[in-house]
Amino acid sequence: MYTQEEVLDFVNEEDVKFIRLAFFDLTGKQKNISIMPGELQRAFEHGIPFDASAIEGFEGPQKSELYLLPDPSTLAIIPWRPATGKVVRMFCNILTPDGTPYAKDSRTILQNACQRLKDECGIEMMVGTEVEFYLFKLDEKGEPTTETFDKAGYMDIAPEDHGENIRREICFTLEQMGITPEASHHEEGPGQNEIDFHYSDALTAADNVATFKWIVNTKAASNGLYADFSPKPIAGEAGNGMHINISYRPVAGKVDAGNENLLPNILGGILKHIGEITYFLNPVENSYNRLGASKAPEYISWGKENRSTLIRVPSSKNAKRLELRSPDPLCNTYLSLTLIINAAIEGIKNKIEPPAATEENLFDEAIAKQTTLTALPKSLTEAKRLALNSEFIKAVLGPVL
Repeated sequence: MYTQEEVLDFVNEEDVKFIRLAFFDLTGKQKNISIMPGELQRAFEHGIPFDASAIEGFEGPQKSELYLLPDPSTLAIIPWRPATGKVVRMFCNILTPDGTPYAKDSRTILQNACQRLKDECGIEMMVGTEVEFYLFKLDEKGEPTTETFDKAGYMDIAPEDHGENIRREICFTLEQMGITPEASHHEEGPGQNEIDFHYSDALTAADNVATFKWIVNTKAASNGLYADFSPKPIAGEAGNGMHINISYRPVAGKVDAGNENLLPNILGGILKHIGEITYFLNPVENSYNRLGASKAPEYISWGKENRSTLIRVPSSKNAKRLELRSPDPLCNTYLSLTLIINAAIEGIKNKIEPPAATEENLFDEAIAKQTTLTALPKSLTEAKRLALNSEFIKAVLGPVL
């Protein structure tokens, strides 16, 4: 957790030649601008300007200047760049010319949600993600093909699993950038892989997902492969999910927050609003080819141990967490966690109780045909309609977004 002064000292003492300032568009895609060390003091004091009209969904040319303010706590060396003349990266918040936070900066929006949860509920949400991706071979022109890197299945090992070495490279690189992965393995689909993360606060978790996808894309390319995070890369095979594991911890000084189990109310709040926020958790048409197929959830439901439900509560005696199973890796993690946190706040403050747990296997077609459970949106169009008509989303994201 570096301060501004420590970052300036680090850059001077460690032969840093380039500083990448990273930020995100509305879809969650990472952007960056590189500056020289001599510009770093100015970046901390005033921000570095960029053309907001060139970022889709930001501003028009008549009001196009925004500023990047580096977050010193996110400093990380980019380990695949030269050891001499190092390159480092910091995530940034976006400011307007008068120094106020930019209303469409999803990272700032998540920070505000985290602070609201602390102030109003006395807790901090802890998040651990499980991100899946496919590896495809490239053709002679360097373009992705439809041929997967291997034909292995769930938790297979080498030689069937060809992704073992790449996953190890990814995990080592994550560690070098200050991120500790929890586990990695081959997933169900051919050429499909998963890497899981330890719990962290919600903002750090979102930053880690962004860093992770960047590393995966980089390592895949360096190995002559293409990494695909899309929700359903291959029809009939397992889709790519980004399961979000949720727990919480009391904030120091908020004694009452530790005296009761708030998870049922968090669960109730998320279930109440999940239909409205699905547009943000599953943001492309391909997302709806995944939901309801190959063990991806279809119904608004929860269950103990039940992996056919939308939210699973693990059975372990010491596990006080929820696993939300619908999001996919193309979502804007910052906005997705913002909406989840605000749904949790409503659940806690209004003491929303979840419905009865689902014990049946919802992947069984006979059971699914008879269920009275509400289904998740079936298409991007339906999800968008629910979002546009949602007073909850208008209240959380505001009129600008």
